[in-house]
Amino acid sequence: MSNKNSHKFAHAAEESFAQILNFYAIEWQYEPRTFPLEWDGDGNVTMAFTPDFYLPQQNLFVELTTLRPSLATIKNRKLRLMAELYPDVHIKLLKRRELHDLMLRFGLTSQAAQIRGSQSQQPRSISQSQSYE
Repeated sequence: MSNKNSHKFAHAAEESFAQILNFYAIEWQYEPRTFPLEWDGDGNVTMAFTPDFYLPQQNLFVELTTLRPSLATIKNRKLRLMAELYPDVHIKLLKRRELHDLMLRFGLTSQAAQIRGSQSQQPRSISQSQSYE
């Protein structure tokens, strides 16, 4: 099990998810690996994907998204590339609604309210440094 205090989470939803994992003593790692997805002609990585969590006992990566469905195109593309390039890597995407429902189920009402409606995460602009997320 990892200690949330040693991590700076990119989004409050990730911290809430870590709290659930900790409550159930599920071992987890935060953003432990980056997967290259696209390369330029010189072999330099131009796009990569770093899933939010890895659950070693389940051999499962978990990606959380609080993006509105209409704004999640880039993330969906990265997940499709992941499946093509790394077919043996298991990854579960928890979408905004699923994450919201999970938080409500575990009594994280105020955290769940933050990922619904107009307060959902807006996509970050894509730059060279951010293409590794």
